[in-house]
Amino acid sequence: MKAALREFTANGYENASTNQIVEEAGIAKGSLFYYFETKQELYRYLIEYSLDFVTEEFLNKLEQRERKVDLIENLRRMSRLKLQAYSKNPEVFNFLGAIYLSNEAADLPEELISRTERTKRRILADYYQNVDTSLFRQDISPRQITRLIRWSIEGYERELIQDIRGKELSVIDFQPYWDEYHDFLDLLKKIYYR
Repeated sequence: MKAALREFTANGYENASTNQIVEEAGIAKGSLFYYFETKQELYRYLIEYSLDFVTEEFLNKLEQRERKVDLIENLRRMSRLKLQAYSKNPEVFNFLGAIYLSNEAADLPEELISRTERTKRRILADYYQNVDTSLFRQDISPRQITRLIRWSIEGYERELIQDIRGKELSVIDFQPYWDEYHDFLDLLKKIYYR
């Protein structure tokens, strides 16, 4: 699994080599094709496996809250959970990131595209669910602050994606990015909170 995830991450679907996968995994090519008849079948399986992993190790650990939460601290908490999941299996996150960055998802079957979109919506819903707006500054409406924070986060993510697009994700040291993100959250809190 890890060899296949790494190969597709490094080379994309078109250029990925099943020969390279079996060589790195130390298995016979026949063993690979015993379980997966085609490279496409393997690729789709890896997407499903990766989405299952993200759901189990990240999404299912997000709280369904009844109480109000601090939006910035919720964003920080979610990044910690994501980092913990990433630490368990970085290949999965690198693989999904490579698909997202390369726009290969457009060539996927409808059910996988739909599942990917549902996963993204679930994450976004948890970011902004039950926000305690009493923590916000009083001279700007809570709705505007929430939108400004959301737009700031989305802009930060777009800039990050632009910065890492075209780079091999498996060799990037993401720790400086995590540190910068937490500094960015501190700044947002200073700007928009009382």
